[in-house]
Amino acid sequence: MAADAESEATDHRTEQIPEWKREEVADLADLIASYESIGIVSVAGIPSRQLQAMRRDLQGSARLRVARNTLLTRALDDADEGVDELVDEVEGQVGLIGTNENPFGLYRQLEASKTPAPINAGEVSPNDITIPEGDTGIDPGPFVGELQQVGAEARIMDGSIQVTADSTVLEEGEEVSQALANVLSELGIEPKEVGLDLRTVYADGTLFEADELAIDIDEYRADIESAAAAGRNLSINAAYPTAQTAGALLGKGATEARGLGIEAAVESPDLVEDLVGRADAQLRALAAHIHDDEALPEALQGAEVAADTTTTDEQGDDQPAETETEDEAPDDDDDDDDDDAGGEGLGAMFG
Repeated sequence: MAADAESEATDHRTEQIPEWKREEVADLADLIASYESIGIVSVAGIPSRQLQAMRRDLQGSARLRVARNTLLTRALDDADEGVDELVDEVEGQVGLIGTNENPFGLYRQLEASKTPAPINAGEVSPNDITIPEGDTGIDPGPFVGELQQVGAEARIMDGSIQVTADSTVLEEGEEVSQALANVLSELGIEPKEVGLDLRTVYADGTLFEADELAIDIDEYRADIESAAAAGRNLSINAAYPTAQTAGALLGKGATEARGLGIEAAVESPDLVEDLVGRADAQLRALAAHIHDDEALPEALQGAEVAADTTTTDEQGDDQPAETETEDEAPDDDDDDDDDDAGGEGLGAMFG
C-alpha cells in the first residue's frame, strides 16, 4: 500500500510539471550525455548581448546552456554517477557547459575569452583598482575634486586635470562606492573582466575544481621536460636500457671501452692511431723537460722553448740568473763527468 501511494504521488508530481520544463530537462540531459566533459559555469554579471556572443565563440568546441537552477538540478540528479556531484555547484546564476576537450583546455579557453568591463557601485572589486599617473584630458573643473575625494593624487596643470602619481583607490575585496564608479566611468577605466567563470568540471571519472585547472602551462611543460631529462639520465647512469636510452647506453659503453683499451694499451686495430698518438704526446712531453739537445733526436729538439735563465750585467757579460755561494757551488770536475754520462745515456735512449 505504501509503495502504491508513493508511486501515485510521483505520478501526480510528474503530471504537474509543465511540458516546457520537461523539454528543458530533456535538452539538458542530452547535453550531459553528449560530451566527455561537463562543467558548471557562473554567468553572473554578464549582459545578455555578451552572453550571446560568448555562446557563438564557443561553437565547435563547447556548448553552453543556461536554465533555471531547479531544472539543472533535476537533469544532473538523473545523470550517471559522478556527474550528479555537480549539483553542489548549482547556486546563483550558473549554466551548464559541455565539451569534448580536456578540462584544462576548456578552462584556458574560457579565461582567454574574458573581456574588460566597467564596474558598478555596490560590486566587490576583484582586484586592486589603480588610477594611473598622467593627463586625464579633462578640462579644469569639479572633476579634480571628485578624483581627490576617491583618493587619487590630482591637480590642474597645463590647462587640464592631471593625476600626478599612480593612485590605488580601492583594494581587492572592497565594495565600490557610487563616487568611485562615476570617476572610473569618466576616465574609461574598466577594472574587471567579464566572462564565464568555470567552477567545476567532471571528466573521466574525476571532479576538477577551478583552482586545480588554473595551471601555468609553460611552467608545467618545463617541469615535465626536466623530469623526463632526469629520468633519462637515471636510466643511463643505472645502465637500465629502454627504447629511449638504448642508443645512448651503447654510445657510452663504446666510449668507456675505448678509453679502457687506450689506458691498458690493448693492441687493437681500432686503437692503433690513438695509442701511437698518445705515445707521441708522452714522448714530446718528456723531451720538453730535457734541455740537452745532443741527447735528443733532431725531430724532438726544441720541443718547447726553454725560458731565458740568464741576465746581462752592465758590462754585457752573461751571468746566471741565480748564483750559488762558494760553499754550495758543485765541483766542476763532477759536473763534467755527470754531463758526459747523462749525454751518452740519453743519446743511447733516443738515438
